[in-house]
Amino acid sequence: MSKTISLIGLGAMGTALANALLDAGHVTTVWNRTSARADALIARGARLAETVTEAIAASDAIILCLTDYVAVETTVADVGPRLAGKTVVNLTNGRPDEVRAVATRLGASGARYLDGGIMATPPMIGTPDAFILYSGSAQAFEDATEHLATFGQNHYLGEDPVLAAVNDLALLSAMYGLFGGYLHATALAGSVGVTAKQFLPLVEPWLAAMMTALPDYAERIDSGDHARDVMSNLAMQSVAITNIVAASRSQGIDPAFMEPMERLAQKRLAGGFGADEVSGIIEVMRGK
Repeated sequence: MSKTISLIGLGAMGTALANALLDAGHVTTVWNRTSARADALIARGARLAETVTEAIAASDAIILCLTDYVAVETTVADVGPRLAGKTVVNLTNGRPDEVRAVATRLGASGARYLDGGIMATPPMIGTPDAFILYSGSAQAFEDATEHLATFGQNHYLGEDPVLAAVNDLALLSAMYGLFGGYLHATALAGSVGVTAKQFLPLVEPWLAAMMTALPDYAERIDSGDHARDVMSNLAMQSVAITNIVAASRSQGIDPAFMEPMERLAQKRLAGGFGADEVSGIIEVMRGK
């Protein structure tokens, strides 16, 4: 594939992607509903397409980076046939059902479809810290690898187009859980006058130490055995969780972040699994 590529969508992330392509020497055509967002890119050598159709015609590889899948559907609604034989890489965050619908539509149009999940902030694009998940057409991934490598580390997950979206949302879930836990913890510590800066030297090494439990949890989850070699059983852990919720209320801190964890723990206990490792809570999440 040539080094020519078209990028549709110039929000903060789309602009970062376009700059990375230009940095790598790719001939880059851009389109955005508000064309003024392309001004700085044009000054750097990008080509401005007046329409989506023009952007698609300019390249064999098309990257979509839009706000949501409503925008994706609107953008490709009238240009499907023009995508035949082209590689379409969709880096828009979305749900599995949305990915499946777009993949089916574009596949029927003759496009090679690749879905992606960007695990980076815009400033990270083009650095070794950025990594992007891809799934869908293996041929599309192979065709676009040279372009995609400019953004960060590539992780191809398989032919099923929803794999990237599900893993993207799962990783974001872990991130938001971490951030939410930190914010709740900092609020609780702050209720007795501890500043966030004072609390940080305590919470950082604690979280780092607790992350070392994840490989053990992964083995337990895959095997379904949460009862072997238990280091800290759920019965004990649930007492701490309930105390966190109660202490938060008494200190004037909203316990909304911790209450779901308390409910899940109580359901698992009610099933008779108090002696198991806390990793067993995943079985309740799975509806078991």
